[in-house]
Amino acid sequence: MDTKQFDRQVGDLASSLGDTTRRGIYISVRESSDTVTAGQISKLFNIHPNVARHHLDRLVSDGYLEVSRKRPAERRGPGAGRPAKHYAQTDKDVIVQFPARRYDLLAELLARMVERLAPDNAGEIAEEIGRDFGRELAAEIGLPEDSGYEATTKAVARAMMGVGFDTEAKPGEHLLVTHFCPFGETASRHPELVCKLDQGIVRGLMEAAHQKPIAIVSPHDRPSDDCFTEI
Repeated sequence: MDTKQFDRQVGDLASSLGDTTRRGIYISVRESSDTVTAGQISKLFNIHPNVARHHLDRLVSDGYLEVSRKRPAERRGPGAGRPAKHYAQTDKDVIVQFPARRYDLLAELLARMVERLAPDNAGEIAEEIGRDFGRELAAEIGLPEDSGYEATTKAVARAMMGVGFDTEAKPGEHLLVTHFCPFGETASRHPELVCKLDQGIVRGLMEAAHQKPIAIVSPHDRPSDDCFTEI
């Protein structure tokens, strides 16, 4: 791949999925077992329907989603109105092909560096850094304040998805379940450090929404295992 082609692919990807909310919407549509509507996305992300339609239509125009029209069975017949738009994932590849930059190696070496520089309180430092990042992320995406525990946990899960985690909120069980951790093998090799970082991110996000969680991350043994955060 030449430099111009690479730059063009990166530019297209950043333009479409660089927005945190739009990226979360794309992931939600991709993971849905059925097509979704702007109304469903509006409720899921707590945004105005017009904003939801804007993000969805942008993803359609860029080729990441496709649209069809369906009318609910109970509204069929004369006077039922125009069918609603339904959105689904296309087969467009969102991966830009370029030589690996070994971010996994960088993460591994940074983890070792922190552990060597602060062997007695590396976990505390990692959690504080995570909390700062969580607060910054909340300010960036506009996390709802004083909206209640259940709505907050769902918003936190969406925010985590936006930065690379595959996180599911289970407010009834006071849990966040992470099916995919972007830190990969580094998390398995340095759970006392990386899980404290995850824990801090969750605390920072929830504190920004005026919740006072006691976030506790249970480390997983392998990158493919689920990770549980008690909140």
